[in-house]
Amino acid sequence: MKLSVIIPMYNEASIIENSVACFAEYLKENFDDYELIFADDGSVDGCGDVVLDYAKNDPCVKLIRYEKNRGKGCAVRTGMTASTGDIAVFTDCDIAFGVDVIGRVVKYFEDNGDVDVVVGSRNLSKDGYAGYTKLRVIASKIYIKLLGVLGGFRLSDSQCGVKGFRGAAIKDIFSRCETDGFAFDLEVIMTASALGYKTGELPVKIINHRKSSVHVFSDSFKMLADVVRIRRRVRKTVKK
Repeated sequence: MKLSVIIPMYNEASIIENSVACFAEYLKENFDDYELIFADDGSVDGCGDVVLDYAKNDPCVKLIRYEKNRGKGCAVRTGMTASTGDIAVFTDCDIAFGVDVIGRVVKYFEDNGDVDVVVGSRNLSKDGYAGYTKLRVIASKIYIKLLGVLGGFRLSDSQCGVKGFRGAAIKDIFSRCETDGFAFDLEVIMTASALGYKTGELPVKIINHRKSSVHVFSDSFKMLADVVRIRRRVRKTVKK
């Protein structure tokens, strides 16, 4: 079994040296066949060069990059479609959910042979929102519930930054996706569901907190509008 781990990044010079070392060391210690792909979303701070320097001594580490910043969705989609693993997992560059979550996603696939997609969920873990303010927890839970209703799915945490896919489903799902911004998670989940892929949820929690680039209220309204548009497009593309 070959594992692909995709790390989207944008201007992560302040943390990239530690991140690439932590991910690479964890994978080396726990998997025999793997690739670690950093998908650089048009960074201008040199973080991609740090990955390239590391890759000189570790052929399992790879960098994919493009010049113009387009959004996390584009970075994930680019990394996923370039992956060659039997299982591919993407997670955040700041190691928000730790490195062990990668192994947990792989084990979930191994224990559930009929599952094609694994989605991390903070709502399934009793301490999944540890470190969040009460207001942010309430806002997040209501928002995710709204997205589920509008998007037509029942997952408890569509926006979690940890997701895994069987290699056989990746091209089928991601080749139909177009969303570059933060609403890309919704498009991926809705596309997978429309195509008949089975999704499982894995309890996770954030262990490394840092300031979010998401503006809770303004971005939330934009994404609620995006989900209606995405749902309409998914219906059309899946019929093709």
